[in-house]
Amino acid sequence: MSGKKRNFALRDAEGQEIAIFTGKQPRQAALKAANRGYKDIKLRERGTKKVHVFTGKRVHVKKPAGAPAWMPEKIWKPKVKKIGVEKLDKI
Repeated sequence: MSGKKRNFALRDAEGQEIAIFTGKQPRQAALKAANRGYKDIKLRERGTKKVHVFTGKRVHVKKPAGAPAWMPEKIWKPKVKKIGVEKLDKI
């Protein structure tokens, strides 16, 4: 895939698009959604009928070794796992 940014619409349980996340890959957009607290992540790629399905969470971890001094000792890190891809009948 090209290095172009793509837009992904976050869908809620009813299928309403409630937020837009941008990334080169669906996983990058899913990490952004997980970092904002979403757990069941369904991202529809704008302009297509593909819905990328992830589960997400945030975990408290120690700061990285080369982190700047102002960073706290513990930071939140998003984690996602791809479940699969669904196809929509209509957009």
